[in-house]
Amino acid sequence: MSERHIARIPPRHIEVLESLVDGTGPDSITQFVYLGRQPILDRDGALNAYELLFRAGAHNYAEISDDAQATAQVVARTIGGIGVPSVLGHHRGFVNMDRALLFNDIVHLMPPDRFVLEILETVRFDAHLARRLGELRRAGFLIALDDVSELSDELIGALPYVDIVKIDFLQTGRETLAKLASMVRNHGKTLLAEKVETREDFALARELGFDLFQGYFFARPQVLVAPRNRSSRPGLLRLLALLSRDAGIAELEAELKLNPSVVVQLLRLVNSSAFGLGRKIASLREAIIATGTRQIARWAQLLLYADGGDLPWSADPLVQLAGTRSRFMELAANWLRPSDEDFADAAFMTGIFSLVHVVLGSTPCEVLDKLGLAPQIRDAIVLRNGALGALLRLAEAAEEGDAASLAPGHDAPAGFEALTPDVLSELNLSAAAWFGAHIAEVAV
Repeated sequence: MSERHIARIPPRHIEVLESLVDGTGPDSITQFVYLGRQPILDRDGALNAYELLFRAGAHNYAEISDDAQATAQVVARTIGGIGVPSVLGHHRGFVNMDRALLFNDIVHLMPPDRFVLEILETVRFDAHLARRLGELRRAGFLIALDDVSELSDELIGALPYVDIVKIDFLQTGRETLAKLASMVRNHGKTLLAEKVETREDFALARELGFDLFQGYFFARPQVLVAPRNRSSRPGLLRLLALLSRDAGIAELEAELKLNPSVVVQLLRLVNSSAFGLGRKIASLREAIIATGTRQIARWAQLLLYADGGDLPWSADPLVQLAGTRSRFMELAANWLRPSDEDFADAAFMTGIFSLVHVVLGSTPCEVLDKLGLAPQIRDAIVLRNGALGALLRLAEAAEEGDAASLAPGHDAPAGFEALTPDVLSELNLSAAAWFGAHIAEVAV
């Protein structure tokens, strides 16, 4: 990512005042959420965009244990916590993305005209990722490539699928900088000089034809703060249950009224530029209609994963297990039926709810019947019926770590033979890596 984590260089050239936050009290970490933003300037020194950065507290440096978790919380805080207009004004925001999040439905919570997806240097390019980037660009997103410091075959292969290339001025040798910049520019890409820390570097970047500039020479990141909105985990589960069975607006409205913090964030979401309504939404019913149930489900899932509830993620193994299981089932469903989003959504929901009875200290029948879950999801959990039940059995086998059992049974539905042990093992690792983002003790 684009900031420095250790060195501190006073801002020069352009002054940006940091927010003054009284975050020294013992309870301050539970009362506020924080977000960093660093200006990105054009050749004339005018503000062009911000890079949005994870902050665990009022201190102005990153403490990141997992890139995906940091990004999920940056998105949650920008859209639902502080609000897009307050964070970005009329500018775009660059957000760091790892491979798992690029493929996750959560990406579509971000308005494409307001956010730039910045691919971390750890992401491996392949044909699957190239197709996904094509989809995201067609949806209106700009794609930036982060921390480029040398010419490579991988860089050349990635250029057709990105719009902006960020060249790291601290890591790039001066003897290769001109050639690297020329090659990128000849491919028609926007050049962004990052980690510019001296006047000489700024002058060199301008001379080499860079379009955008970012670094401590201009300004350190600014820390924004907002009161924390705690979301009720049971309330989020009830909301997801309603969404899983296509509940009507009246039912959704009644449930949301019991969760004020979710309502506040939902109104911020729909009042952002994501929906291009050209007017502000004031009522809850209007917000539900304008947002759509799929967007509400995405938001509820993000809140459920980002909120540690009564325990931090690292101390809540049931939440970790449910999250990994739900992601595994979603990936497997996508593998079986790539064009069936409803099936993938139902698989994810099945995984989420398959351990809720343990979390709430009850039985599956009692909890799921009270929630009024969609019948196919309820039967998959209680009776292990249908395609969703078969996926749940596979998920449980994957958790046991027995490779021999990672194969659909003889009674599995048609098409399940495609889920070979090798495929299931790969999906299980991907799911574990994705949800590993949420086990660190960081609150939204």
